[in-house]
Amino acid sequence: QVQLVESGGGLVQAGGSLRVSCAASGSIFSILAMGWFRQAPGKQRELVASITRDGSTNFADSVKGRFVVSRTNAKNTVTVNLQMNSLTPEDTAVYYCNVDIDGRPYWGQGTQVTVSS
Repeated sequence: QVQLVESGGGLVQAGGSLRVSCAASGSIFSILAMGWFRQAPGKQRELVASITRDGSTNFADSVKGRFVVSRTNAKNTVTVNLQMNSLTPEDTAVYYCNVDIDGRPYWGQGTQVTVSS
């Protein structure tokens, strides 16, 4: 089994910063990639940023230059972090952690990020 625990998020004013993290534990021996998706009301879920096992990163065009994704390894736990800077109201959404293990996706419960104007 795989456990994903998300933390961070919250409310911030436009121009501010927030950080969300997702700790993966359990059967995580073959993580291929980790990342974050988001879903705003009335919109489809979209990829925000991802990082592969070899450290390659990918970002949505709308967040390039503002968001940073990183991964940290600890005993029995791998954490993916998303540092979000220069936030705008358009970044408001529920952010979901995603972990790809041997081609199977696992999702976190989601954490709300709200950016006020």
